[in-house]
Amino acid sequence: SEQKIVKAGDKDLDGQLDFEEFVHYLQDHEKKLRLVFKSLDKKNDGRIDAQEIVQSLRDLGVKISEQQAEKILKSMDKNGTMTIDWNEWRDYHLLHPVENIPEIILYWKHSTIFDVGENLTVPDEFTVEERQTGMWWRHLVAGGGAGAVSRTCTAPLDRLKVLMQVHASRSNNMCIIGGFTQMIREGGPRSLWRGNGINVLKIAPESAIKFMAYEQIKRFIGTDQEMLRIHERLLAGSLAGAIAQSSIYPMEVLKTRMALRKTGQYSGMLDCAKNILTKEGMSAFYKGYIPNMLGIIPYAGIDLAVYETLKNTWLQRYAVNSADPGVFVLLACGTISSTCGQLASYPLALVRTRMQAQASVEGAPEVTMRGLFKHILKTEGAFGLYRGLAPNFMKVIPAVSISYVVYENLKMTLGV
Repeated sequence: SEQKIVKAGDKDLDGQLDFEEFVHYLQDHEKKLRLVFKSLDKKNDGRIDAQEIVQSLRDLGVKISEQQAEKILKSMDKNGTMTIDWNEWRDYHLLHPVENIPEIILYWKHSTIFDVGENLTVPDEFTVEERQTGMWWRHLVAGGGAGAVSRTCTAPLDRLKVLMQVHASRSNNMCIIGGFTQMIREGGPRSLWRGNGINVLKIAPESAIKFMAYEQIKRFIGTDQEMLRIHERLLAGSLAGAIAQSSIYPMEVLKTRMALRKTGQYSGMLDCAKNILTKEGMSAFYKGYIPNMLGIIPYAGIDLAVYETLKNTWLQRYAVNSADPGVFVLLACGTISSTCGQLASYPLALVRTRMQAQASVEGAPEVTMRGLFKHILKTEGAFGLYRGLAPNFMKVIPAVSISYVVYENLKMTLGV
C-alpha cells in the first residue's frame, strides 16, 4: 500500500513523496472518495447503510447478501451505529490507495463503441466481474453490431473520403456535392455503399484479436491493477491495435479497392481478391502497411490524452453529487477525442490509402511512403495531405451517435 501511494503521488519521479506531493495526493484522493461516498449514499442522508451497499454493488454487477454488507460496514463503523458517515468513510480509505474507483470506471470507460470507422481505438477494459460472468463478450457483440450499423449509415461519406484521398488534386478539385453526383452518375445510388460490405465484415475478427492481444499484453506488462494507467493503456492499446491491424490488413486493402472500383469491374469481394493476387501478387495485400502502423500511435495517444483531459476537467468542475456525466457529456468527449486523434494521424491515413490504391489508378507509379509524401507536398502543398478531411469529419458525429444508440439497445437485448 505504501509503495502504491508513493507511486501515485510522486510527481517528480524521485522515488519518494515530499510534503507538497503528499498533500496533493490526499486532496486528489479525498475528492475521489467523496464522489464514491455520494454515489453510494442513495438516500442522500449523509450516511451509508447495508442496503445502500448491496444496491450499489448490484448496480456494478456484483451480488452480495445483506450479511456480507454488514461485515463491510463493521470494518469501517467506529461508533457502532451500523451506518457510515463521511468522516468514517474518509478516515478508513484515505491512506488506502484505491486507484480505479469502480463507479467512475463504469461511467467513464473510454469505449470502442464510439466507432468512427478508423479501427484505431484503444480496446475496452473489463472488470474481473465482467470477465468471470462472460459479460465481456456481450459488450463486444453489442459494440460490433453498433459499429456495423454506424458504418453502413455513414458509408457514402466514407467512400467519398476514399475517392477524394486518391483522385482529388489541384487539377481535379473534387468537392462533396460533385463527388456524390459523380458516384451516382457512374453507378447509381447503390454505388454509394461500395466497400461497405468488407468494412463491416472486418469488425468481428479485428475486435476479437484486439481484445485477446490486449489482455495478453496487460499480463505481460505485469501490472497488478485491474485497470491500467494512461501510459500503460497507450502502450498495450497501440500494440494490440498493431497486432489486430496486421492480422486483417489484407481486408483493409480490399475495402479500398472495392470503394474505388468502377461498375462491373469486379463481381464481388472474392473476385477482387483473386484479381489482385493474380495481377500484383501477395505483396499487394500489404501496400500502405507501414504508414498504417505509424498512424496507430499518434491516433491512440492523442485520442486517449484528450479524452482523459476532458474527463478530468469535467470531474473537477461539475462532479458534485455523482460521477455520472450523462450521455451528452460522454458523446462530446468521445467525439472530440476521436476527432483530434484522426486529425493528427490523417496524413498517414491518406498516404496509406493512396499506396493501397496505386495499381487501381491508371498510370500511377509505384511510390514508397517517403516518395509519396514528397510528391504530395511538392505538387499540392501541405493541404494535399488533408484531402477528404471534410467528409471524414462530417461522418464523426452521426457515426458516434448512431453507434451509441444501437449499442445501448443491443446491450439491453443481450441482457447486459
